[in-house]
Amino acid sequence: MKIIVTGSLGNISKPLTKHLVEKGHRVTVISTSSNRKAEIEALGAQAAIGTMEDVDFLSEIFKDADIVYAMEALNAGSFFDHNVDFIAASTQIGKNYKEAFERSGVKRIVHLSSIGAHTNKGNGILAFHYNVENILNKLPKDVSIKFMRPVGFYYNMFAFIPSIKTQGAIIQNYGGDDKEPWVSPLDIAEVIAEQIEKPFNGREIRYIASEEISPNEIAETLGDAIGNRELKWETIEDEKLLNNLINAGMNPQTAKGFVEMNASRRNGILYEDYYAHQPVLGKVKVKEFAREFAIAYHQ
Repeated sequence: MKIIVTGSLGNISKPLTKHLVEKGHRVTVISTSSNRKAEIEALGAQAAIGTMEDVDFLSEIFKDADIVYAMEALNAGSFFDHNVDFIAASTQIGKNYKEAFERSGVKRIVHLSSIGAHTNKGNGILAFHYNVENILNKLPKDVSIKFMRPVGFYYNMFAFIPSIKTQGAIIQNYGGDDKEPWVSPLDIAEVIAEQIEKPFNGREIRYIASEEISPNEIAETLGDAIGNRELKWETIEDEKLLNNLINAGMNPQTAKGFVEMNASRRNGILYEDYYAHQPVLGKVKVKEFAREFAIAYHQ
């Protein structure tokens, strides 16, 4: 099949491209950087250089595609850009996709959404996933869409490194011994590759997770990996975390969204639909990711 992969060679798109090429599909990878062209072609895929903001470009690339894997992404550093409304900009990409799908006639879509997309209230920065799902759901009924809803990515834990180095602890506005789901991008890519080859039937939702583990267990696992067996996970108030993020230079609106998202982990909003449709857990566990974390920590 002819398959379009968005997201360049990111944490999900690169392993996904490898899976699809190995299965014999004709894959085109969309990237904003011409510097990625050679690396994309080395994987056995074609490169299409353009942006998610360019509807004409997307419409042309999507033509004759059997399936499109679509995800929203802003430029690196957008969290700290005070001129960017993160939710509005990400939602606009969803609108661009919808128009490009309509113009190109694509009938099968795999969309990377997120946990928290089941609601537009109390989920903070994840609200744009709710927005985009609803935008794409307005496509004609003969367009089949598989909404992939992964939980929190392991690599988000890299954000813990500064506070570990400066304050000797992981510091967040949630914590404790209650287990919550996390996911490896490798497991996400594997699930998406499987879903691409399965029949499409209307609109479907699939949660993706690798392990359910508590914050305190994460601190212990990461501490062992970096050689700090005393590492603890400390919980602070929402307002203090908000101030910390703003003082670090984050866009205040984005910082507020992050704090609200984390608060939704405590109050049950974030995981209520996940636990109603709990998936089989993937292969990659936190202990495996902890080896990557340790390398990054010691660099």
